[in-house]
Amino acid sequence: MQDLTVLVLEDEPFQRLVTVTALEKLMMGNVLQAADGSEAVATLASCDHVDILLCDLKMAGMDGLAFLRHATSSGKVRAVVLCSGLDPILRQATVLMIHCLGMTFLGDLGKPFSIEGFNQLVNRYRTHCNAAPRLLLPTEMPSLNDVLQGLDNGAFQAYYQPKVTLPGEVLVGAEVLARWVHPQWGVLAPAHFLPLLEKNNLIDRMFWHLFEQGLALHQLLATQGMAISLAFNLHPAQLACSTLTERIPLMLKRAHVPASCVIFEITESGLLGAPASSLENLVRLRILGCGLAMDDFGAGYSSLDRLSELPFSEIKLDRAFIHKMQSHPRSAAIISCSVALAQALEISLVIEGVETKEQQTRLIELGCTIAQGYLFARPMPQSHFIDYCRTKLLAKAGAPTEGNGFEL
Repeated sequence: MQDLTVLVLEDEPFQRLVTVTALEKLMMGNVLQAADGSEAVATLASCDHVDILLCDLKMAGMDGLAFLRHATSSGKVRAVVLCSGLDPILRQATVLMIHCLGMTFLGDLGKPFSIEGFNQLVNRYRTHCNAAPRLLLPTEMPSLNDVLQGLDNGAFQAYYQPKVTLPGEVLVGAEVLARWVHPQWGVLAPAHFLPLLEKNNLIDRMFWHLFEQGLALHQLLATQGMAISLAFNLHPAQLACSTLTERIPLMLKRAHVPASCVIFEITESGLLGAPASSLENLVRLRILGCGLAMDDFGAGYSSLDRLSELPFSEIKLDRAFIHKMQSHPRSAAIISCSVALAQALEISLVIEGVETKEQQTRLIELGCTIAQGYLFARPMPQSHFIDYCRTKLLAKAGAPTEGNGFEL
């Protein structure tokens, strides 16, 4: 098991001593400590990186908030755990700040915190590191030539993350996600290539590669009695393209995939100020029989307005509400209202970012029915997804299924 480096930023001497001593007994690796932000800056400068920052917020001198801002610019801190006695609303605002800074947030332990709780977060961090695409150093960022070569060589591949029913965990579909299988850097997440694709008008080219891969997979699964719906992400620039709704039905017909088995996900932000051609394409996709999902519902400012005006058949609740559900009672209320809203509009509600059994149980209590997240499965390449489907289908061979899905 890989050793970890943990930095404890805590101004109270006794609390810091207790925490450092407990961590040294708990884990293999290096436990660093700092009494304020300035000392933490110096500590950070003397090491290669910090896997987990255990961060208090309120302290004399440079406080935890200022240090988080510095840690982002240094690029050396890989994940953050809050350990603070501040009001939960203030801590939640800090979590939002951490996300905006582009840092990985592991959890909020409050203060005092339990070592068992921290150990669970360490295990989550190790799982994340083992499964997630690697992060590149700034000196390793790909160039336009790298991207073009990857497109020419078919290195951009579709990964699939299952959608399941919360009660019974019945597989009902999958979201198709882009991954770049780089010969040198391994599997890269979209954050490493989407800006280049957007800047050079290459999103469309990648999308059709992924769409073709997804349709071929659907055709293969259907021949084995495992037909499910597949959801593809549409970029705002694509939505405005006049040829979009001409090409999609041709490809569906060629692959023998029913339009009803395809969903297109569009973020609310991509619809702000959308031209008439985009709105026309939304209508045409629904006339064709495809589903339309509003992605990251609740993350923007006009979700309800767009939902009332446009022909969506599904909303995907932003994962932030699920992550805040236990510590932020308002989030549970928003989830419950989203369930009622979806039922009133007669559209589907998909919950994103489910990671724990506790979240699954609470979401069922709130009336949620469909979800995706690491609790059920991470995004996987086609060969793994086919094996995943076969294994789960065989495990329940002969059992009745719900809708077009099958039991996990």
